[in-house]
Amino acid sequence: MNIAIYKNTILIYNPTAGALKKGDQKLRRAVQVLADRGFEVQLWPTTGPHTAISLAREAVQKNADLIIAAGGDGTINEIANGMVGSAVPLGILPAGTANVLANELRLSSKMEAAAAALPASTPRRISVGRLNAEGRSRYFLMMAGVGFDAQIVYKLNLDLKRALGKLAYWIAGFSIAAARVTQFETQWNGTSMQGGFALAARVRNYGGDLEIARGASLLERDFELVVFEGKWAITYAKYLAGVLTRSLHRLRGVTVARTRCAGFCGLPADSRVYVQVDGEYAGRLPAQVEIVENALTLLMPPDCYSGSGGR
Repeated sequence: MNIAIYKNTILIYNPTAGALKKGDQKLRRAVQVLADRGFEVQLWPTTGPHTAISLAREAVQKNADLIIAAGGDGTINEIANGMVGSAVPLGILPAGTANVLANELRLSSKMEAAAAALPASTPRRISVGRLNAEGRSRYFLMMAGVGFDAQIVYKLNLDLKRALGKLAYWIAGFSIAAARVTQFETQWNGTSMQGGFALAARVRNYGGDLEIARGASLLERDFELVVFEGKWAITYAKYLAGVLTRSLHRLRGVTVARTRCAGFCGLPADSRVYVQVDGEYAGRLPAQVEIVENALTLLMPPDCYSGSGGR
């Protein structure tokens, strides 16, 4: 087993993340675990939304040999956006609400154990997704969701999320349970389809402990695209049951495909349909997603995706 030791590690952390909002004791213990293994770590806290992007860029410019993200999936997304195109590897310490990426990588939910696994982790060059919407581009590691789930993210009360964690998403979902779902068109590989929810996924995990795109992989060079039909929110309860029973892909109204790009437009074109990436609100339709190859180096446990390979 190869053991890596990084002498210029910059750990960017979100002090308001779920595991850190009561203090940084868990983070300090994780850093001590790394120090005991020879890592030299600097702690850089974020100071508000979107500041992690500039911190990551600064860390790359200061020749960091490793950047560690300690926070939720939103913080990881920001840090990745500041690192795309660089050769610096990214390590993960889960500290958020859902920790989708940490679950995908089979990392321990305990920060100390996740830190102990970093020296034996393998740097893997991966592709990422890029969302183009409202005249802006944004990279994402895990997923882009259009329609129903993005509506929930858009309506999410952030104070409630900080207080209740995952339960806040369920509350936001129940608030639109009787609502009509705005329809849009998804286009990919010469195919088009109308629906109320589409997911362009790079990971299997969704929400931390659910799997929608069961064939997705960070090592692949495409998305698993899952499109759901349904004009009423209650229809999506059937799809949730399919996720829980691992029978989603066999349900009527669900289409699964592989693609390197997809486009989404509202019906009518001026309808208000939202987009989320990696669990964070990212804009409105029209929008496109595409694969960006060879974009980021991610530290992965050696048994992650065992037997998988890139396409």
